[in-house]
Amino acid sequence: MTPTSSPALPGSSLSAERRRRELGRLADGGPDATVDVLVVGLGATGAGAALDAATRGLTVAAIDAHDLAFGTSRWSSKLIHGGLRYLASGQLDVAHESAVERGVLMERTAPHLVRAQPFVLPLTPLVSHRQAALARAGFLAGDLLRVGARTGRGTLPRPRTLSAVETRHLAPALRPTGLRGGLLSWDGRLSDDARLVTAIARTAAAYGARILTRTRALELDRDGALVRDETTGQELRIRARTVVNAAGVWAGGLVDDVRLRPSRGTHLVLRSEDLGRLSAGLHIPIPGESNRFVLVLPQGDGRVYVGLTDEPVDGDIPDVPEVPETDIGFLLDVLGSALDVTVHRADVVGAFAGLRPLLDTRDAAGRTADISRKHAVLTSPSGVVTVVGGKLTTYRRMAQDAVDAAVTAGGLTAGPCHTASLPLVGAAGPQVLAGLDVPARLVYRYGTEAPAVQALGVEDPALARPVVPGHPVTGAELVWAARHEGALDTGDLLDRRTRIGLVPEDRAAAEQAARDALAHTAPVG
Repeated sequence: MTPTSSPALPGSSLSAERRRRELGRLADGGPDATVDVLVVGLGATGAGAALDAATRGLTVAAIDAHDLAFGTSRWSSKLIHGGLRYLASGQLDVAHESAVERGVLMERTAPHLVRAQPFVLPLTPLVSHRQAALARAGFLAGDLLRVGARTGRGTLPRPRTLSAVETRHLAPALRPTGLRGGLLSWDGRLSDDARLVTAIARTAAAYGARILTRTRALELDRDGALVRDETTGQELRIRARTVVNAAGVWAGGLVDDVRLRPSRGTHLVLRSEDLGRLSAGLHIPIPGESNRFVLVLPQGDGRVYVGLTDEPVDGDIPDVPEVPETDIGFLLDVLGSALDVTVHRADVVGAFAGLRPLLDTRDAAGRTADISRKHAVLTSPSGVVTVVGGKLTTYRRMAQDAVDAAVTAGGLTAGPCHTASLPLVGAAGPQVLAGLDVPARLVYRYGTEAPAVQALGVEDPALARPVVPGHPVTGAELVWAARHEGALDTGDLLDRRTRIGLVPEDRAAAEQAARDALAHTAPVG
């Protein structure tokens, strides 16, 4: 490996070879085979728990039956919310926690991955003057949350009222008839939720955590887990002094007495040209709802996401949730209520759905949209610590609380939590990031590692080309993911390290490039 492709944080590279080595050490029964903490699940919360525990001086193994961010953590709206919705529903503690964690990500731990996103709420004839006044008050209250969280004005600008001309300048696709203006607000926006999880997991690896994908937990107890290596079929026991169950919507299947009420959130994927030039995201009010909106989210890669729904899900939990036509029709109908362009079903080039792991409480009757997003940490009679509920924005606090409980349950000696001030791999201050001589898109995805990613394309010009016409991801990014980000197959590359796979047509076109990246990548430990 050349110096130009070295990761910025020593020890943070994940690869197939490193996975094989570390899994072997856990299986050999040697002095390093027992860890202090075993984390099950490598979504945002599980990866966060691995990082939290490792930086407290504990030995850690973290496993997932599939891949990093395989479940809910890759199906979000890619937003880091400040808690405005929770403030409106009276969940003051959740709102404040969200605003604090948003500030942590934007200003300390991941400023390369999270930046300010402007949103316009268009004041159409479907938005009454009373609703507009309530929304305006809500955005001002959200700004007070920002102040209370001590997030700088330079990070998140002040909300304000827009004229009709200003509103259509930011979103020309809006229907001009009856448009009174708009309300401009700001929130946090991720370049990619799955990339956040990858950064958390790699940072944990740099602090010594063993990050083991394709490792399925078959049985859990307070002393560890019986697991199966999904690449070989071999079963082995990982011994641990305490176990954290962070398996999300699958958590209830691993321990008793944890009841979940999953809720499905669906997003559509559209081509940017179908909606015209969008300089801001949109909040489009859902008719008949006082505090729910459909979000229109330009991605900067030729795509726009439209979401999301909040529907209860019964029965078995699938590995990858299907998107029902009813969700697609609902989102298109709401979109049509505000736009001057007609978006047809044929214009939907992709769709994805995620399942929120909401805690089923005795008083949680009615819609899943009304269930609190506050997380819960539960210790079972067998001593397994389970963390459920919450949301992507507050993953770090969820992980902290889970590790606190695990330390108590296992009688461990550990230092204090450091993750609120610990930069993730690739993180740096605004001036450093702005000074990198690489395209801004790479900086938003790789931070200080962006020059190393670009250098792969300089060394091999074939890797500098996009792997799909009209989409910016290059072959260099696929090779980087296989060398440093633990990608083991084409699904890891196309569906999680990049998001090419959200559009089936693009995924098919990129399959060969993904296979080439895996085939020509030398193992790096």
